[in-house]
Amino acid sequence: MDEAASMSVLLEGCLSDVLSLTSPRDACRAASISKGFNSVADSDAVWEQFLIPDYREIIAEAVSAPLVFGSKKQLYLCLSDYPVLLDRGYMSFQLDKESGKKCYMLGAKELSIAWQGDTRYWEWGHVPEAGILIEVWWLSIRGKIASVILSQKSTYVAYLVFRTTGDSRGLAMPATTRLSDGGIQMVTENIYLRRPRASGRTGHVPQQENDEFPRRRKDGWMEIKLGEFECNEGDDRDVEMAFDEHQSWKTGLIVEGIELRPK
Repeated sequence: MDEAASMSVLLEGCLSDVLSLTSPRDACRAASISKGFNSVADSDAVWEQFLIPDYREIIAEAVSAPLVFGSKKQLYLCLSDYPVLLDRGYMSFQLDKESGKKCYMLGAKELSIAWQGDTRYWEWGHVPEAGILIEVWWLSIRGKIASVILSQKSTYVAYLVFRTTGDSRGLAMPATTRLSDGGIQMVTENIYLRRPRASGRTGHVPQQENDEFPRRRKDGWMEIKLGEFECNEGDDRDVEMAFDEHQSWKTGLIVEGIELRPK
């Protein structure tokens, strides 16, 4: 190998090491600079560093269709764009595209929901893996996840993911959420699945400063924050999330699950 070729290999190796210390977004930007940058920025050596250490084990446990990819970059993008179904299809996994950290969705069948086994109150099947509320007074939804499976040195936020039907009612009442993390409990009140309607001639909607309302996601579902917690290196505990509302009869709620993703 001549001196020029040796220098080229050395520079490519150095560039690969540098890009591996950046982020997926930075690597994609570098790929657009030139053909030389493109070959390094899209290389398996770079994208292997962005993948989580246990991605092979997670893929092996998948119950969904096998992932098809030709490079580590394609695998990364696939894991960030499409959920991998785990645990009988009741839980799903994705990578956060920006950070490469783990995201999990605890599906409705993975949650503990009051009266979920009684067909008078909950229905299953019309929306894949989601629970449809027929009618209840006591709405209680709980989920639990082991912190050890999450990305370390990260702050996670838990969200209840749901939809409502056109004939839903009773969902504009204030609810309470709880997040228990290693004996520490975070309680949030005045959480609403739907904004209260205007009342009286003024059309005024009663609202307090600390009221929390859901937001619409890109996938069309709604989400409301349940709480957040730190996931530090060496942590091995259960984190529990809960949503409770016991003030009125409710119907028309479709629960997809509880999602945990990095803040």
